[in-house]
Amino acid sequence: MSHEYVLEPFHSAVHLQIDYARELNEQQLAAVTAPPGPALVIAGAGSGKTRTLTYRVAYLLEQGIPADRILLLTFTNKAAGEMMRRVADLLGHELRELWGGTFHSIGARILRSHADLLGYRRDFTILDRDDAKDLIKANIADAGIETKGTHFPKPEVLNEIFSLAVNTHKTTDDILESQYDYFSQFAAPIADLAQRYIKRKRATNAMDFDDLLALWLKLLQEHTEVREHYQRRFQFILVDEYQDTNKLQSDLIDLLAARHHNVTVVGDDAQSIYAWRGANFANILEFPKRYPGAKVFKIETNYRSTPEILKVANAAIAPNRNQFTKQLTPARKSGLKPALVACTDAMQQSAFIAQRALELREEGVNLNQVAVLYRSHFHALELQLELTKRNIPFSITSGIRFFEQAHIKDATAYLKLVVNTQDEIAFKRLAQLLPGIAAKGADKIWKKYMEGLGSRVLVPGNEPQVASNSQPQTPDAGRQTLAIALQSCAKSIPAKAATAWAQFVATISQLEAATVRQSAAKMLRLVIDAGYDDYLQETYANYRLRLEDLEQLAVFAYQFNSVEDFLTQLALLTNVEAEDDKTGDRDTEQLRLSTIHQAKGLEFDAVFVIMLCDGLFPSERTLNADEGEEEERRLFYVAITRARNELYLIYPLIRASFGSSGGDAMQHPSRFLSEIPRDLLNEWNLRARY
Repeated sequence: MSHEYVLEPFHSAVHLQIDYARELNEQQLAAVTAPPGPALVIAGAGSGKTRTLTYRVAYLLEQGIPADRILLLTFTNKAAGEMMRRVADLLGHELRELWGGTFHSIGARILRSHADLLGYRRDFTILDRDDAKDLIKANIADAGIETKGTHFPKPEVLNEIFSLAVNTHKTTDDILESQYDYFSQFAAPIADLAQRYIKRKRATNAMDFDDLLALWLKLLQEHTEVREHYQRRFQFILVDEYQDTNKLQSDLIDLLAARHHNVTVVGDDAQSIYAWRGANFANILEFPKRYPGAKVFKIETNYRSTPEILKVANAAIAPNRNQFTKQLTPARKSGLKPALVACTDAMQQSAFIAQRALELREEGVNLNQVAVLYRSHFHALELQLELTKRNIPFSITSGIRFFEQAHIKDATAYLKLVVNTQDEIAFKRLAQLLPGIAAKGADKIWKKYMEGLGSRVLVPGNEPQVASNSQPQTPDAGRQTLAIALQSCAKSIPAKAATAWAQFVATISQLEAATVRQSAAKMLRLVIDAGYDDYLQETYANYRLRLEDLEQLAVFAYQFNSVEDFLTQLALLTNVEAEDDKTGDRDTEQLRLSTIHQAKGLEFDAVFVIMLCDGLFPSERTLNADEGEEEERRLFYVAITRARNELYLIYPLIRASFGSSGGDAMQHPSRFLSEIPRDLLNEWNLRARY
């Protein structure tokens, strides 16, 4: 293809008078001023990816490309807004003609103009997740599917299955086999529901978020005149975070770029960490194969981290075989070597982080610029407890602290009711977990339960308090009274919940047994085994993660002498969060706790990466997946490259294990640590300092 900027039709160039050579480094400049044609820009962590993209837009405008012939695609509204703002700053004015936004927003814009070609009216409704759930629920009813007692997936889970199928161009059978094998017996009705859902959306003139992409692609594939119109219009296509695209998104880009082939994709294969939600790593890796003659630009100058941190990052990602090899090079002066810290156990790990965070603050580092990163939320259980004890303010990037998540509150509600038989909130929460019982029904059952409970205040495990004219009862008698009170509600239970209620009463009875009641860990394990596991499967798309959370909560609970002690600490942790909400800006400094996935794109002065043990990080669950170890290594690389000045890689030598014994288990340091040359790390003698 010619290296000239050919216009359809001709427009005069915009003269911005930008000195690109002065404002960009050599690698950025090469990507920004690339000739027409396909280009893959591998932008390493902290290398100025956004800067490169925005200057590329400005450069195209200078070459005479009309703004309305440029399409800029991003993944989030925040990224789109930031990109458009930066372009406007370069130009000195807003550029309304530029087509810039998320994949979904551009899809919606195009479909509004052509929906009638697909059997929709142009005033179609866009369904949010709750709307989609309600529509799927209606389809279940229409199909006459019996969900009572069958563990059939809830509408929220079905929506996730349908979404993955659409975005990966797979069938629902494929998704069940690869990710939801525990629903394999329902493969036929699920496939039928997927088709019913599609027809119902069309009949009600509604599209969900996935349709904004899937129907956009269908429109281009099936209607030649529309396809050619947009292929001519979008002379230059720029895509941000290309490593995160799924099959559907890459097909859209390829189809739109089929006329001019002027597609520039920017991303970092080493930061591709979202396979679990449909991202296709092959999109970026195989881009040069799909676009023969594509130019590959590498931007490797890192402006974020010290040379010492970058050496560790380069070493960490080097073992991956499937990658575009690159070496991050520093633009900053030398600093401290990253620390490798071995701890006795999770509590010492937490004490070290808390103490070092306070020291950093004394050294002038704002707590907002200090982050603790982990593979899974449960890795920070002990740390949340330690920070609360020390009154060190902290925030969690997800916005929901571990103990405030629905499945954690469900499981602990069992314990609360056994400890305090008059806990109305716990009782009603558990009642509403049963089929066909909502808030109003739970209130009715609660009143009946209190009648059965009578004036007796039960304290299971101790001698219950009784009326003065009654004989003292044994602990077993107290537990029997609780069982009787629950049984007395049976006639108030809806027919569809009768079996589940009987199971609930049996579970409470088992929790009351003296051998179980004395241990929060044993109680939690029993809750999981007695049916809550099935509830998780039916209710949540990320069932395995939530089950792992509960198993690790049981591990965490072993350190407490009593169930009351355990619940007290949980209450303290959640109440601290409630108090923080009321203080407004009083505590402006907060240590940041985050999963690595949620920290992608962020940076901090000091970073602690915790629980670096084999089976925890890398996660044992992900190692069984295709290319699982390489994606876990990329996740480790992302964690390292969040750090600007100081990096701490930490692992405990011992951790409690999930099982009947609840004993401690020796931990093996993460295999990723053994791949980093020891001379790049400063090994801390923890006991000598703390």
